[in-house]
Amino acid sequence: MSSNRRPPRKEDATKLISGFRGVLLFLFLVSGIINILALTGSFYMLQIYDRALTGGSIATLMALSVLAIGLYLFQGVFDVIRSQVLVRVGARLDKKIAPLAHSVAIDMPRFGFSTAEALERGRDVDTVRGFLGSQGPIALFDLPWMPIYLIFVYLLHPYLGGLALGGAIVLALLTLATELMTRRLASRTQQAAITRNMIADSNARNADILKAMGFAGRAVQRFNAANQEHLELQTRTNDITGTFGAVSRVLRMLLQSALLGLGAYLTIKGELSAGAIIASSVASSRALAPIDLAIGNWKSVVAARQAYGRLKETVITLSKAEDPMPLPAPASALRVEKITVAAPASGRILLSEVGFELKAGEALGVIGPSAGGKTTLVRALTGVWPVLRGSVRLDEAELTQWNDADLGRSVGYLPQEVALLDATIGENISRFEEDADPRKIIAAAQAAGVHEMIVRLPEGYKTRIGPQGAVLSAGQRQRVGLARALYGEPFLVVLDEPNSNLDNEGELALTAAISGIRARGGIAIVVAHRPSALAAIDLVAVIQNGRLAGFGPKEEIISSPARPAAAAKRRTTEIKVPA
Repeated sequence: MSSNRRPPRKEDATKLISGFRGVLLFLFLVSGIINILALTGSFYMLQIYDRALTGGSIATLMALSVLAIGLYLFQGVFDVIRSQVLVRVGARLDKKIAPLAHSVAIDMPRFGFSTAEALERGRDVDTVRGFLGSQGPIALFDLPWMPIYLIFVYLLHPYLGGLALGGAIVLALLTLATELMTRRLASRTQQAAITRNMIADSNARNADILKAMGFAGRAVQRFNAANQEHLELQTRTNDITGTFGAVSRVLRMLLQSALLGLGAYLTIKGELSAGAIIASSVASSRALAPIDLAIGNWKSVVAARQAYGRLKETVITLSKAEDPMPLPAPASALRVEKITVAAPASGRILLSEVGFELKAGEALGVIGPSAGGKTTLVRALTGVWPVLRGSVRLDEAELTQWNDADLGRSVGYLPQEVALLDATIGENISRFEEDADPRKIIAAAQAAGVHEMIVRLPEGYKTRIGPQGAVLSAGQRQRVGLARALYGEPFLVVLDEPNSNLDNEGELALTAAISGIRARGGIAIVVAHRPSALAAIDLVAVIQNGRLAGFGPKEEIISSPARPAAAAKRRTTEIKVPA
């Protein structure tokens, strides 16, 4: 995972889940106390009608009222405690899982997922946290205590208990029907939302193109079509939950009236007191309230359950990651052993059986036609894309044997599209290293030939780049990106078309940077279309149609097109690939 923090192991994942068990048990018991105290109203009505009114005692009325007020206050205190604990459980869950979810979000695009799908992990954390602060979990915690009220009503009279139980069963079946009818719709709605967000994200990132070439309207239409599908699915889901919620409320009112009517009949027959009529109505209403509340909040219940399921998968995925043993920083060689690489999104093979070896102090230029596999090779060498077969080794150790943070200190990477984060220039160059040494930042900038440009800015290294590096020109962003790649003098520096936006001064600085990497015993790999990027290069590889078409000294490959295959054979046959 792309994180400086060690991925959690299996025992960490267990702790992550079990850390809430004690709190959930506490909330369950508090809910029991709340529900027992909620019988106060029923007992109060029973005693008022059957004792205070029949006895005509004001003292009894006052005593019962004071007792009822005290019990209601206790119930309110416990209710506040439960609500506050649930909010804090959500915050605690967010604090534990949000960094892990974000780690997965960073890695997901490497494996072919869209940005919108990756960011959905963060939204899942928000969904679960928001649910825990809503009425949904309160209904779920109250549901197991329904039998208390049903037993109380049954003790008043078996007929009343049977009627209340029948109503509870009908409402429970309504809840089950709501679940069955919304489960698939909720999943489709969530997928439609992701599709809509993917289009919105793509449109926002390409706003300049849409505006300049006048097809922003068609882009909006494309978004509108995806949004319409999402709205239709969401409307259907809301219709189901709204309909069942309305039916549930009507049935509750019918049931209460039926209980009052039955109670009146039993009172007329002399089998029930007047106080018991009111008490049974209040208790049955309280018994069925959690079901009614659950149906009304079922949409959020389903969303939270799905989000929690995805987060649980995230934790399980992270728990499978092993913490590699620390290795010495690489210092002698890069060995590429017959690697085959596929596009994560489609699975199509983009690079096949490519192998070569570089020693410390060597620099390789990678050339070839567009879409030949050069950038795929770069992504494999830096560990951005996994290899299907073969291996990439630094000092004989595969890239997977290093912790990401440790490997990152030995690798510098400048992609085709330079991505600088919304922070200061100094923070970008230092890769957000804590307490970064200013001398190392300046050294990297000087190695990239960008120090003078930075200090001419009003705030120098403290200049904030802004979203998408908007403060800097394309050439300036590329040179700051080069400085970031050179920060800390990494052993392997991989540059993908590093001079695409550079002027003559920038190209001279690039040549000096490559010479500096070689002079200090590092390895530089440069993908280039323009020959000027190869000035400080001693070796050249030709990548064509996903294969290594040539490998050898620069003069030999470039000046003699007929000899690359022979040169490649001489260099690659020296590599012994393990069986």
